[in-house]
Amino acid sequence: MFASFRIILCITLLATFCISLPAEDWPQWRGPNRDGVSSETQLKAKWSKDGPPLVWQVNQLGDGYGAVSVADGMIFLVANEGLDNELVKALDATNGQVLWATRIGKVGNPDQKPSYPAARSTPTFDGDMVYVLGSDGDLVGLKSRSGEVVWQKNVRQEYDGQPGTWAYSESPLVDGDKVIVTPGGKDAGIVAVNKSTGETVWEAKTPEMGAAAYASVQKVTAADKQQYVAFMANGLAGVKAEDGTFLWSYTRTKGIANMPTPVVDGDIVYSGGARTGGGAVRLVAQQLEVLPEELYFNPKLPNAIGGSVKVDGYLYGCSNSTLVCVDFITGEIMWQERISAAASILYADGRLYLHTEDGKAMMVAASPDKMEVVSEFSLPDQPEGTGKEWAYPTLADGKLYLRQHGTLWCYDVK
Repeated sequence: MFASFRIILCITLLATFCISLPAEDWPQWRGPNRDGVSSETQLKAKWSKDGPPLVWQVNQLGDGYGAVSVADGMIFLVANEGLDNELVKALDATNGQVLWATRIGKVGNPDQKPSYPAARSTPTFDGDMVYVLGSDGDLVGLKSRSGEVVWQKNVRQEYDGQPGTWAYSESPLVDGDKVIVTPGGKDAGIVAVNKSTGETVWEAKTPEMGAAAYASVQKVTAADKQQYVAFMANGLAGVKAEDGTFLWSYTRTKGIANMPTPVVDGDIVYSGGARTGGGAVRLVAQQLEVLPEELYFNPKLPNAIGGSVKVDGYLYGCSNSTLVCVDFITGEIMWQERISAAASILYADGRLYLHTEDGKAMMVAASPDKMEVVSEFSLPDQPEGTGKEWAYPTLADGKLYLRQHGTLWCYDVK
């Protein structure tokens, strides 16, 4: 009798625990670990021809190319209304209703040639704060519930920052008590500031790395050192996380625009530059130095704006409008297939989720054996005259969020 009671009690407690498990948030650029990989499971195996069920759609949120982050029941994004007003906005995740909007500055480099002036960053949620780097260099810490600005500084002005042609585009990295971004200044290529006050913790010189590019900083633990790695105008740069000491650089993957955030696995860092190709280095300790040993480089490897994901030893990403699967260690191309347009990408539950530049959503099996398109559909009621769609997909609590400028769709994929 007592044994039966214990079994029933255990089952009840287990069921209660499973029900109360928190939903997985997507609190920053590229998800919980900044790698485009979700741990969610039991997602829909296929979609209908019109896509999974649409929970809600919100229009006229303002222009912008950045993705959304989702945390604490809220959605955070950056948008601009005209060129003089760049705003951080919070939405209710259940219905898309705007909860607050805070102006942080203006759009950076509005006279870009070629153009595309618009907001770019994806907010980083941490505790009760949200951190954003605006396209004109406004680095801001805001209260997540109210949008109140706690601190703000302009990295162009304070650090003599040099953005790329298309303005600042990165999303801040929060690591412990620090916020790390890439001003691209001569004496402050990468900086760390206190996340509570915005005060400078250190400034890192990044010799010959040039201006900021468009990728976001990654944290790497390799060669017996904790490092921050930035993909800058002239290539990869690694600095010591503790004090910003410059450690190493790698320039082979420098392109006309270094956009995808590096993919990290242990001591291996992969990067790809537009119209150049992709390659990987292994970070090796040699006495007090860190040496980046090239593992491979190939002009055909993923380098498009939509980034790449690593799954079970294989890298998936686009080179122009070709989806490529690559052995992450050797660089061998397993398969490459044309799709309708280049795409941004995330991984969840055995599938790749793609948002193409021409407004489609695709689900592709994550397998090195062959490319298999499981489902695809065109997003409904797309905004007209907005050009390419570069916002990355976001997956949180069984919901897939897709953004095209001022329109945001929320789909139920559970």
